[in-house]
Amino acid sequence: MTTLSMTPEDLADLRYAKSLLENPGLAARITNVVGTPIEKGLAMLPESAHAMIGKATHKALQTALDMAVSTLEEQPQLSSNWLHKTFVGISGAAGGAFGLPALALELPVSTTIILRSIADIARSEGEAIKSPEARLACLEVFALGGPSSLDDATESGYFAVRAALAKSLSDALEYLAKQGITQQAAPPLVRFVSQIAARFGIPVTEKAVAQSLPVVGAAGGALINTLFIDHFQNMSRGHFIVRRLERGYGAAAVKAAYLALP
Repeated sequence: MTTLSMTPEDLADLRYAKSLLENPGLAARITNVVGTPIEKGLAMLPESAHAMIGKATHKALQTALDMAVSTLEEQPQLSSNWLHKTFVGISGAAGGAFGLPALALELPVSTTIILRSIADIARSEGEAIKSPEARLACLEVFALGGPSSLDDATESGYFAVRAALAKSLSDALEYLAKQGITQQAAPPLVRFVSQIAARFGIPVTEKAVAQSLPVVGAAGGALINTLFIDHFQNMSRGHFIVRRLERGYGAAAVKAAYLALP
């Protein structure tokens, strides 16, 4: 299939999705807010801080999924992006006021709100949000936050991430089909969450460094958290547009059309 096989509306949606998915740019947007390149703070971050961020990231992802999705209904409707931005901004004020030590408390709260927003967007794009596949697809969005050395350089960034997660996602779905979502400590789910956490840790670290800067404060922390959720809302919209088109045209055809776009 070529891009010409799609309706003009679907092709426009795919072009929009690609513009979101291939241009994350979270660090650059945060730098514009704080006025200091995030790379400088990352270089000075001690190893103990990296370990703390990794632990907080993993715990936040483990606890957020069921809580976030369970509050949504099945019916498709418009997503409430600004409502979720407001709640995440409030939680980010604590990070800006108290810096890096507040991350362990703030991150599970903001991650749960962000995941609920991701699920809200997924539902608006026609996902059956109570299904195991849709739940894991929501969690998959957190892996779209930063590049990895494991990514295939010949792929687009978006499809490289999906390819890297494909095996653990398939194993997790197979487990959920047999056991349900209550056994979150099961090895297939642990492996999947661990892969997500490794990638989610990149933007979390950028956020944490920015919020720990003395010039940020509570107001700046709220703004940084708003950029943080905006980033994942964009990734989510792009991801679920692609999945919606895949349901209509097939995964291989949509990927070919996506790669053919400039």
